[in-house]
Amino acid sequence: MAAGLVGIIGGSGLYQMEGLRNAKEIRLKTPFGPPSDAIVTGTLEGRRVAFLSRHGRGHRIMPTELNFRANIYGMKVLGAEWIISASAVGSMREEYRPRDIVIPDQFFDRTRGRVSTFFGDGIVAHVPFADPTCNVLGGVLFRAGQQVGARMHRGGTYVCIEGPHFSTRAESRIYRQWGVDVIGMTNLQEAKLAREAEICYATMALVTDYDVWHETEEDVTVEAVVAVLMENVETAKKIVRAALAMLPVQRGGCPCPTALRDGIITQRDAIPARRRKALEPIIGKYLRPKGR
Repeated sequence: MAAGLVGIIGGSGLYQMEGLRNAKEIRLKTPFGPPSDAIVTGTLEGRRVAFLSRHGRGHRIMPTELNFRANIYGMKVLGAEWIISASAVGSMREEYRPRDIVIPDQFFDRTRGRVSTFFGDGIVAHVPFADPTCNVLGGVLFRAGQQVGARMHRGGTYVCIEGPHFSTRAESRIYRQWGVDVIGMTNLQEAKLAREAEICYATMALVTDYDVWHETEEDVTVEAVVAVLMENVETAKKIVRAALAMLPVQRGGCPCPTALRDGIITQRDAIPARRRKALEPIIGKYLRPKGR
């Protein structure tokens, strides 16, 4: 059996992956609207990949404007079994320095009103989310980072704020008291939707700054973030390449591929036909008669 496709979602600064063989741009239409940009498919390090710029090439889309459902749905339609996410974050811990990379395994939601599910409008489903990232994929990213010489940290909590503004000092200090490790604006919704879509998901959180809690550092500015970001992006690309060579051909050892198996609560004959059609790539296998 062929190895599953690997989705790559690039955050701030990571707008393309060089070196893709047989690269092809695909502009998808989804029931939720268009993804952030064309998805570029091809082969990298011997694996089939699909790359999406989260904010669009040229960085045109704010965190509050992202169509998370279209982005993850698009990856699902293309056959993604894994999603590697790269995202700029601020550090909430002294030992997580700018240019370090964290592989968080928990999220805390401080967003307001973002759509974080494919369900509703006639169909109800609940999926387990106690462990919101894929442990197998997270382990691969951590080892890949060590292999390329990056300063890596495994585990930790990513607090996802609404943005687009950075935190106030009061907010930053409170988040520190809560024990979070990094702060960002995008990854929580991706993780939730990837779980519903039964895609293995993990994040490379690229530390650019100490937010505004650190008394001996300059306050976070866009200029300072961008300067570190460019270095982080080059490291992230190396990690992605190394991780692709390490990923197993078949998934196993995690609950991600069957996360939705017992999650659909709505009686099958009560699900509206239009919702069945819209969510076919995600729920279809659970609605077909046995043996088909």
